[in-house]
Amino acid sequence: MINELLPTLTTKIAALRRDIHAHPELAFDEHRTAAKVADYLEGLKLEVHRGIARTGVVAKLSLGTSKRAIGLRADMDALPLAELNTFPHHSTHKGKMHACGHDGHTAMLLGAAEALSTLRNFDGTVYFIFQPAEEHEGGGRVMVEEGLFDRFPMGMVFGLHNWPGMPAGSFGVTEGPVMAGTDRFEIELTGRGGHAAMPHQAVDVVLAGSALVQALQSLVSRNTDPLAAAVVSVTRFHAGHADNVLPESAVLGGTVRTLNGELQDALELGLRRVCTGIEATYGVSIDLRYERGYPPTVNAPDPSFIAREAARQVVGDGQVLTHLAPSMGAEDFAYLARVVPACYVWLGNGPGEGGCMLHSPHYDFNDEIIATGIRYWVRLAERALA
Repeated sequence: MINELLPTLTTKIAALRRDIHAHPELAFDEHRTAAKVADYLEGLKLEVHRGIARTGVVAKLSLGTSKRAIGLRADMDALPLAELNTFPHHSTHKGKMHACGHDGHTAMLLGAAEALSTLRNFDGTVYFIFQPAEEHEGGGRVMVEEGLFDRFPMGMVFGLHNWPGMPAGSFGVTEGPVMAGTDRFEIELTGRGGHAAMPHQAVDVVLAGSALVQALQSLVSRNTDPLAAAVVSVTRFHAGHADNVLPESAVLGGTVRTLNGELQDALELGLRRVCTGIEATYGVSIDLRYERGYPPTVNAPDPSFIAREAARQVVGDGQVLTHLAPSMGAEDFAYLARVVPACYVWLGNGPGEGGCMLHSPHYDFNDEIIATGIRYWVRLAERALA
């Protein structure tokens, strides 16, 4: 029966996706998007809850007598990026763009909600979770802190992200770590400024900062198991304004990424240790500001099995990849996955050539995969709540 629904439904959802793309909203500011989502769900006669984590929406669909429940999650926010596309549905909000496909994720889950409420072929409860602020601001964490799983108890939760570079409509379902945890740091070095011709009268923060950049690389190359994935990247270094002046201070910043929570802890301690050593060696003072970001996203065995089998039933064995290398990108679905068993899958978006990669100003979600995404969500719910 889903085959009868999909042609009309897919056309409607594609139009909705393009409308959302044309009106991108940043983290915790997704007011228009959230209103469209909630209104759509209420039109399906679902029980709808607005204003969770400020702009988040959760809808409930219960059938039969089972007390089992699952959650299906989509993210809604855009990026602070100027779009360079010129097609009719390009961004109308200057400096804002759906460059990661959250417009497609939101639209596909709305389509799945309509299909499931029409087909009614499961026994239990499906919660449709539309999350704000995935990009950097941790809307998933805020939803959990505001009692997402207390208000809406569920045994498993599932997420999906489109993936450029994978064949359109294929799936990647990997048990274990699938996305990295990421932290941010900023380091301010203070020394004593002076004349570039008389460095012995100064305490050189540029020299100390350069040594610090080099030393931080040893945290991965010499202090981390070579088989454990980790990246420490210094991405900015600001110091001085004149060629003949040794500056008083310098500021460095960057990120730490790993697939293991314990290693995340160890790298933070290592970074602090290196800073202490540079202070002693070069006579500077260092102020380290270390900000914990998203934890690693780890897929649990049981939901991964359900997701894998659902994907196989939708696209066939040959289109489901089960041994993909994890991404060192981060995803705040991790906060949900730390509370209940979870699985986060990748849906192929097609070739990424020509700049159509995630976070590119030329990116656009591939509407040709909308039907596959809806089929997957529907089959997943039917299988999990058979």
